[in-house]
Amino acid sequence: MTATLTPPRTEPAAYVRTVSPLRTELRRGLGPWTGAAVLLTVLVTMYGKGLGWQGRWADTTNLLHVVAGLLCGPLALAAGCWQGGRDRRRGTTELWDSVSRSPMRRLLVAVAPSALWPAAGLLLADAVCALATWPYVSAGRPFLELLAADAVAVGALGTLGHLVGRVVRWRLTAPLLGIAGYVVLGLAAYREGPARWLGPAGEHQFFWDRPVWWYGPAAMAWAAGLALAALLAYGLRTARLRPLALVPLAVAVGAATLILRLPPDEGPWRPDPALARQVCDDGTPQVCLTAVDEGLLPSVSAALAPLSAHLKGVPGAPVRWVGGASGPALPGDVELPSARQDAVRNRLTRPDLYLNSAVNWLFSDSCRPGDGTGPNAERASTVQLAVIEWLAPTPDDYGPDTTAARPYIDRLQAKSPAEQREYLTRFLAANTCHPDEVPIP
Repeated sequence: MTATLTPPRTEPAAYVRTVSPLRTELRRGLGPWTGAAVLLTVLVTMYGKGLGWQGRWADTTNLLHVVAGLLCGPLALAAGCWQGGRDRRRGTTELWDSVSRSPMRRLLVAVAPSALWPAAGLLLADAVCALATWPYVSAGRPFLELLAADAVAVGALGTLGHLVGRVVRWRLTAPLLGIAGYVVLGLAAYREGPARWLGPAGEHQFFWDRPVWWYGPAAMAWAAGLALAALLAYGLRTARLRPLALVPLAVAVGAATLILRLPPDEGPWRPDPALARQVCDDGTPQVCLTAVDEGLLPSVSAALAPLSAHLKGVPGAPVRWVGGASGPALPGDVELPSARQDAVRNRLTRPDLYLNSAVNWLFSDSCRPGDGTGPNAERASTVQLAVIEWLAPTPDDYGPDTTAARPYIDRLQAKSPAEQREYLTRFLAANTCHPDEVPIP
């Protein structure tokens, strides 16, 4: 009988999962905490600024732009600097140098958390704020190219901070770099001239404008070019390859030259006719706002309704209340105060205060030097205050003392509707810069 030899059983080799060094770097260290800090910084700041920015894309984008440049940029600088000095503090620099990968590849893996996490946190915060704005805007679009440029700028600042942390060995470098970055970025944002549009925090105030199409890509090329040039200059160890750093530097200089040729005041912003066009209600007098504020029109019309009732049929009364980009354009137009600054989610927070402001604007005359003087000047000023308080009483927590005007207010309230219209006709026809012309109730 022949014995059958069975070969020994062998277990299959265990599958070894290779973990990407980039993924490992992104998961550990200060990077995730930096992204979370940027996210919270933006959201808390936007919430603390009130909810008035939700009515216009320009409001939202402008505030996000300033927060990204003035707060998130210095934060990314300081966090990147601390991350850059991590291996030196741990004493693992020689261990990293012994890895078979090239120095440039090791540097890119090490820099990735300092650049990508702040940018990711900022983009997530931008998305949250954009979703919060979407239901309340009347016209226009979000300026996504500017938000992308802000994220690139924050990532570039994180990269530059990382390189500083590798070069400078002092432990206090990170907080001092963050403070210095805040000062420099703040000064650049509020200086005059086109150079302020090179910084990531240049502020713009006209809400019916749009940026030129090339500004966002140029701003990205400027910020990314500087960071990449510094990265190549540091990471390329051979003299033969270091001139490659001049390529992104040339791109950055070209983009900066293009931005510096912008007009000093307007910068990259140009009027958008679609946003600046007038939208009016069907009331008498009409209330007209720009299309970008069309959602506010019902609230503004309701606030002005008591005044419109007083002025109905009075000669010299406004034909249209006009607010926004163009201002008064026809005879009988009267300019309105800005409604957006007193509004939250397309509703006026203080309709009584807005009505009082509108009456003050109605009776404000552009007086020349020397006008408004004489023996009757004080009386004329008191009468004007009385008319304003009669038409639109100042809320109790605002406004001047009306004690002296109280007798005139009582007289106006005691008149019949016909007498009130007759007095308003005479008052509107008078020039309040000439006290003698102001009629006494």
